[in-house]
Amino acid sequence: MFTHSFRSRILSVALLGCSVAAVIGATRPLDGLPPTPVEQTRPEAAFHLLARVYDVKAFGAIGDGKTLDTDAINNAILAAHAAGGGTVVLPPGVYLSASIRLQSNITLYLEAGSTLEAADEKGATFDPPEPNEWDEKFHYQDFGHSHWQNSLIWGIGLKNVSILGPGLIHGKGLDNGFNRFADESKGEKRYHANPIGSGNKAIALRDCQNVVLRDFSILHGGWFGILATGVNNLTIDNLKIDTNRDGMDLDACQNVRVTKCSVNSPWDDGICLKASYGLGEIRHCDTITISDCFLAGSFDEGTLIDGSFKRSEPAYKSYGTGRIKLGTESNGDFKNIAITNCVFDGSRGIAIESVDGSHIEDVAISNITMRHVPNSPIFIRLGSRLRGPANTPVGTIRRISVNNLVASDVDWTLGNVISGLPGHPIEDIRFSDILIVTQGGGSAELGERVPPEAEKSYPEPSMFGSMPSYGFFFRHVIGVAMHDVKVDFVKPEARPAVVLDDVQDAHFHHVDFKRVTAAAPLFDLRSVTDFSVTATRGLPDTHRETAVVRERF
Repeated sequence: MFTHSFRSRILSVALLGCSVAAVIGATRPLDGLPPTPVEQTRPEAAFHLLARVYDVKAFGAIGDGKTLDTDAINNAILAAHAAGGGTVVLPPGVYLSASIRLQSNITLYLEAGSTLEAADEKGATFDPPEPNEWDEKFHYQDFGHSHWQNSLIWGIGLKNVSILGPGLIHGKGLDNGFNRFADESKGEKRYHANPIGSGNKAIALRDCQNVVLRDFSILHGGWFGILATGVNNLTIDNLKIDTNRDGMDLDACQNVRVTKCSVNSPWDDGICLKASYGLGEIRHCDTITISDCFLAGSFDEGTLIDGSFKRSEPAYKSYGTGRIKLGTESNGDFKNIAITNCVFDGSRGIAIESVDGSHIEDVAISNITMRHVPNSPIFIRLGSRLRGPANTPVGTIRRISVNNLVASDVDWTLGNVISGLPGHPIEDIRFSDILIVTQGGGSAELGERVPPEAEKSYPEPSMFGSMPSYGFFFRHVIGVAMHDVKVDFVKPEARPAVVLDDVQDAHFHHVDFKRVTAAAPLFDLRSVTDFSVTATRGLPDTHRETAVVRERF
C-alpha cells in the first residue's frame, strides 16, 4: 500500500500538473505478489493514472474517531471526479461522517484498519431526503424505499462506481426506522420518516450503472445496509453485513450478481429483491444471481463480524429472520433469477411473493442448506394487496424450480406453503431432491383446518396460522411435480404430510413422508383434479383423473 507521505507527494505532483513519468517504477515490487487494488490504478509510465489516487487525509481528514471528516471525504471525491475519475482512499483510522456523495468514475477504497462511521452527534447533519410523491402522496412503498440522499453513502444517476477494500462501514448513528408506524393501509403497517437531519441507510444508490461493491463489512446498517434501486450491472461480492434491519435490498435492478456474502439480520430480511414503485414507474427485477452466500437470523448484531456468533434469547427464539426474499414490494416483475449454493442458519427460508401485480417467472433455487428454521423453508405467495396505481391487476407466479435442498429443525406449525388466489393459480412448481426434518407435534384436529384466504394481508407464512399439513400445503395451484422428496419429523405428527386444495395436475414420484400410524393420512385432497402418486413407500400407486372433492389416504 502507499504510505501517507507517498500519497501526498502523488497528489501534490498531480495538482501542480508536473510530469512524473520518470519517477514511476514497476507497478509492484518483484516479490511475486499481484498488485493491490490501489496499485492497479498506477501502471508504468502513466502519470495521469498515478495521479488519480486521492488520500482523504491530504484533504484534511483526521481519522481520529472524534472529528467530523465529511467535508474532507467529499472534497477528495470531487477532486477525483473533476480529474476524470480516480480512487479515493481511506487509510487506517476512524472517520466520523455524515452524508458522503459519490460521483461517477470513482472508487472509494477502505484500507485494512479503516472505519467509516456514521456520526451520531448533534453537529452531524445528514442530507435531507429528496422529494418523492410516490411515497409522500400515494404511499406505494415505505419511506425507507423512497429516498436515497439521507444516507451515509449515496449516489444518484452515476456510472462506473465502486466501493472496495477490507475496511468497515459502521452505521452507528443511523436510524433504523423501528417503531415508526403510520396508519394501516390495506392490511399493512408502514414506516414513518426518520427524524430530520438523520440518516437511515449505510449505502443508497439510485439509477446507477456499472457498480461494484466488494470486500468491506457493514455493521449496523440502519434501515438498509445497502439499498440499490434501478441499478443495472451491479456486482456485490465478499461482503459481511451484520445489522438489525435488512442486509441488502435490490429494487428494480437488472443484471445483478451477489456472491460470497455473509449477512446476519436477526430482526429483518437478509437479501431482498424488490420491484417497488419508488421511481414513479414500473421497473423490473431481472437477471439476478445469488450464490455462495450465508444467511443468518439469530446471531446477536455484531457477532458475525467479530466471529463470536453469539445468540441471545430474544434474537434466537422469538424472531429470527435473515432470509432471502422476492417481494414484498412487487409492482414490477421478477424474472430470470437463480439462487444457489447458499447456507441458512437460524433464519427464515426463501420467500417468493407477488402481492402488488408483479409477474414472477423462471426462478431456479438449488443447493441450499438450512437449519433452525423458525417458519417455512419455502414460502410462495400470490396475493392481492395491490399497493400501487389504480386498477392494478393481480400478478402471476409460474415456473419455479427447487432442488437439492436440506433443512432441519424446522418450525412445526407451518411447513412449506404455496398459495395462490381463487381464480389466480400459481403455475408450474417443481420440487426435487429435498430432505426436510420438522420439529413435529401437530394434532389430527389441526389437520382438518382450512386456513383463511387472507387475499390482502401482508405476506408472511404466519398469515395463515398453523397449517393443516406438516410438509407441504398447496392451494390454488396448477402444475405440481415432486420427486425424490423426504419429509420427516421429531415429535409424533398426526397431520397429513401434504394438503392440496384447488389443485390441478399434481404428480408425486418417489416421495417419502413419515407417519406415526397406518391410520394417519399422508395426502389430503380437497378439490383436486389430475393427481398421481407413484413409487412411494407405504402407498400403492394412485391416480385420480377426475375431480376429487375430498379424499385422504
